[in-house]
Formats: sequence, C-alpha cells, structure tokens
Amino acid sequence: MLTIGKLAALAGTSPNTLRYYEREGLIPPASKGDNGYRLYAQDAAQRVHFIRQAQQCGFTLAEIRELLSIPRQASAGCSDVRTFAIEKKLALEAKIKLMKAMSAELDQLISDCADDKRALDDCPILNALNRMPVEKTH
Repeated sequence: MLTIGKLAALAGTSPNTLRYYEREGLIPPASKGDNGYRLYAQDAAQRVHFIRQAQQCGFTLAEIRELLSIPRQASAGCSDVRTFAIEKKLALEAKIKLMKAMSAELDQLISDCADDKRALDDCPILNALNRMPVEKTH
C-alpha cells in the first residue's frame, strides 16, 4: 500500500492532484489507515500514468472517466475505444480549425494596426472588436 505522498512521488505529480483525481472519481483510495491517511494500491501509479497520458492526448477528466469505464462494460471491445478516440480527434481538429481562423483574424487586425502613432479612437483593433454584428434580414 502507498501513502498519498509515496504515490505522488512515484507518479510524478502532487498530492493535491491525486486528491483532485480522487474527488473526480478517477482514483479511489484503496483504504484509509488508522491514522486517517489515504492508502493506495500499487496499481494506482499505473492509473495515474494512464490519466496523465490521456490528458496529453487532449481528453478531459470527464472523458477519461468514461474511457476508464469502458473495460467494465460486458459488451465493450477495442472498437468502442477506437470510436471514442476518433470522436476526440475530430473534435480536436474542429478546435484547431477554429483557432487557426482566430489566429488569421488576429493577424489581419495586427496588420491593420501597423501605424503605432494612431490615437486610441482610431485603433483598428479596438474598432473591430467594438463593431456590432450586422443582423441579416430575411
């Protein structure tokens, strides 16, 4: 059994992160000692590693909780995990596309504001951000 401090050191994270994962239902403590300290099984370090690797792939904690639940489903297979990963990849690609569009918009605003001697009232960036959208009429 590992104390929270030992598990944190072994997993390369902080005790606060482990407590947070516990509150999120990602790593339940194996038990509590007589002194009230959390005690974790040896395999808890592997679970923390899994959580951190999944975060590196862009999965949220809620999605990681769902990933961790798949093996407990009797009818689940690798294709279920693959489908889940494909959906996440598509969502990430959509975010990337949106962020690229936002970056291009900022590039244009920065270019429009090349004259750093303008008064604030004439600042293209502030004016663009203040501009109200035009409502479409049908």
